[in-house]
Amino acid sequence: MGTIQCEVTPLTDEDLFVLLNNPKAQFDYPIHFHSDYELNLVMNTSGKRIIGDSIEDFENCDLVLLGPGLPHKWKAPTLDETLVITIQFHEQMYNSFLLNKRVFEPIRELLIRSSRGIVYTGKTFERVKERLLNLSNARGFNTALEFYSILYDLSIADEQRLLTSASYDSSLLVRESRSRRIEKICKYIEVNFKKDITLKEIAALVNMSESAISHFFKKRTNRSFITYLTDVRIGYASRLLAETTQSVADIAFECGFSNLSNFNRIFKKYKNQTPTDYRIGVHKTITKF
Repeated sequence: MGTIQCEVTPLTDEDLFVLLNNPKAQFDYPIHFHSDYELNLVMNTSGKRIIGDSIEDFENCDLVLLGPGLPHKWKAPTLDETLVITIQFHEQMYNSFLLNKRVFEPIRELLIRSSRGIVYTGKTFERVKERLLNLSNARGFNTALEFYSILYDLSIADEQRLLTSASYDSSLLVRESRSRRIEKICKYIEVNFKKDITLKEIAALVNMSESAISHFFKKRTNRSFITYLTDVRIGYASRLLAETTQSVADIAFECGFSNLSNFNRIFKKYKNQTPTDYRIGVHKTITKF
């Protein structure tokens, strides 16, 4: 399946969910996963959908609910009428005060099933599609009620099908065969990525030589140490660009980049656009509730 990227979603602790309305969406993002739930509506294009170990064609429209940590990707041409609406919501919702109440049991069961990916068809698709289109233009308290109502509708729908095989374990792919040493390195990077981190420093952390840890990390994660560190930094930078008004220069330095030009070059390589263009695009497509 190749390298699987970890995506940082724009959710914050204050958000119930975020909705991304993306006309003429580009399907150029590599296969990836994130720690949050995602409901994805694709309209007016046809192509291939990859969810875990499921690879299927879809025609014209698609509606899929994904659980946390489930690798996914859509491949399709972008047409003038193509539209993608994505809702993302916290993994912690499963154990929240509300969902632990009896009346929300169908939604809790839905979230459990979503770990294998769920595709919706027929009248369920048509009904939920219209509700998502309306939700993308709504604001205020009632959006929260509609959000839970949509999840309930999905939980009891007859026209739903699990996508991955019963034996599929998405956590194995997400962990990418990490050992205790790899886990220790990744946790260290997540805490210290804002400062300069050297391979020598990482080698000392796990009592290995630089050459040995370089080979070991690449073998276990399918990416180099530098690539992983850059993934973390770009992910955090993307979140700051979406959520703050900090200058691009301040964000670059806060994320561990030594200079602005280097940050701009690497960010464009990852996102196919400049940090400024990314910020403008995010503000146009994301609504927080």
